[in-house]
Amino acid sequence: MLTAVAMFSFMDTSMKLLSAHYPAMQVTALRSLSSLPLLCGYMLYRGAFKTVLRVRWPMHVFRAVLGIAMLTTFAYGLKSLSLAEAYSIFFIAPALITALSVWVLKEHVVAGQWVAIAVGLLGVLVVLRPEGTGFLSLGGLAILAAAACYAVSAISARVLARTDSTESMMFWLLTLMAAGAVALSYNIWVPVRAEHGWILLALALSGFFGQLAITKAFSTGKASIVAPFEYTALAWGVAIDWLLWQALPDGYTLLGAGIIIASGVYLVRREAVHVEAEHP
Repeated sequence: MLTAVAMFSFMDTSMKLLSAHYPAMQVTALRSLSSLPLLCGYMLYRGAFKTVLRVRWPMHVFRAVLGIAMLTTFAYGLKSLSLAEAYSIFFIAPALITALSVWVLKEHVVAGQWVAIAVGLLGVLVVLRPEGTGFLSLGGLAILAAAACYAVSAISARVLARTDSTESMMFWLLTLMAAGAVALSYNIWVPVRAEHGWILLALALSGFFGQLAITKAFSTGKASIVAPFEYTALAWGVAIDWLLWQALPDGYTLLGAGIIIASGVYLVRREAVHVEAEHP
């Protein structure tokens, strides 16, 4: 998980660098297209193409739509926000996943979990500035929308995983996202400049290896132990912001991030207790 977080931090940095020169939808297309050849090579090595067509197409299309919306709003938010600010808001995703699991997966959520969800949302308000100067920030609201799309996608992935392989889910997500994002950005496409080739290479490698690492993390480790390490992204965000843009998060961002992280860790731990009680 630590490797996955580092890789995704480099991926987000690449997206932020690209978003300064290209439309957000095009950045989404470039993100999907850049990692697709690596994924295809990996699937050939694993012999995973044998079952790639035996999938639940409507669910894959739905996840692709969510993925396009998530990456596009995230890339848009990165235009005006630092990585640390974006991560602080995005950390609300575990709370949203817990809330959605009640209606979609019919899971039982106790009062303490609802309190943690409310506390997490309070943390988001703190990051967005309680005095109002940042609350209506389009960048902040875009990251919040990205977190919501991610939460819905995570719930749909749980449903899809009951019938489809992990490799098929990864392949069709990237393929359909690439096709959709290219089509949607066709009229606004900006020619990719040669000097940005190294950023695209970093985007491809970090996205691919990050996905492999996070899949390995959750398949070999207990979620209650692995998931909290996702919050190390804030440390990466602060370090990269300082190294590349000489920017540091303010007190509101750090306070809000602390509240959101505490809420998320409680929810992950509480979920682990619930799972162990059902399957001792």
